[in-house]
Amino acid sequence: MQIDPGIAVVVTGGASGLGEATARALAAKSAKVAIFDMNEQRAEQVASELGGVACMVDVSDESSVEAGFAKAREAHGQERVLVNCAGVAPVGKLVRRDRETGAISHAPLAQFEKTLRINLIGTFLCAAKSAAGMMTLDPLDEHGERGAIVNTASVAAEDGQIGQVSYAASKAGVKGMTLPIARDLMGEGIRVNAILPGIFHTPMLAGLPEKAQAALAEAVPFPKRLGDPEEFAKLACFLIETGYMNGECVRLDGAIRMPPK
Repeated sequence: MQIDPGIAVVVTGGASGLGEATARALAAKSAKVAIFDMNEQRAEQVASELGGVACMVDVSDESSVEAGFAKAREAHGQERVLVNCAGVAPVGKLVRRDRETGAISHAPLAQFEKTLRINLIGTFLCAAKSAAGMMTLDPLDEHGERGAIVNTASVAAEDGQIGQVSYAASKAGVKGMTLPIARDLMGEGIRVNAILPGIFHTPMLAGLPEKAQAALAEAVPFPKRLGDPEEFAKLACFLIETGYMNGECVRLDGAIRMPPK
């Protein structure tokens, strides 16, 4: 599917990081971009720069997701592309022992549930609502293609580190459901793929000391640097535009395999 001028797209988490880079790449191809994000001010700023529309959306809440799609479709019409980038990355071991007191505690259930709701359930909700809308569209070509969905998992889905139990579980879920969703939608002409990014230079890492960022970059086999969000965006566009890519989970990580910590 070509990203033709005027095609409607939705990018969740599009106000920063990987999502923002993807929104900008799609807008550069003259797509009509709707940005779903909790940061309303930043979403409005980015959308204004791209000539798009900002929707304050909590992807973990069904009514909020429905309202976001309604606003996006009112502005741009039914989207043919969805890129799911919204997510959080909390840190916390399953259990820990206090070195001073010896007290043992476990990670809060609320944190685990919140991470799953945003990263996994949010991806599910947005994919389901978007696919249902795409099914109402006429096919674009003789093969019957109607739309494309790109999910964001993580290398943590395969190489979860110490303290990433919540994050790794949520991203493993995103990876695990990508092929079944692609199979669910194969009769409707909607392709579904996922990207598993490695260590990228995003706002999540920008707050780390330069020494820590340099150490992370050095751990990448080649090239020895952090990933550029624009590289993620290029891969997202490739997955959207390449009609034979379906049901795939693609690592984008400079060949890194994460150690335990």
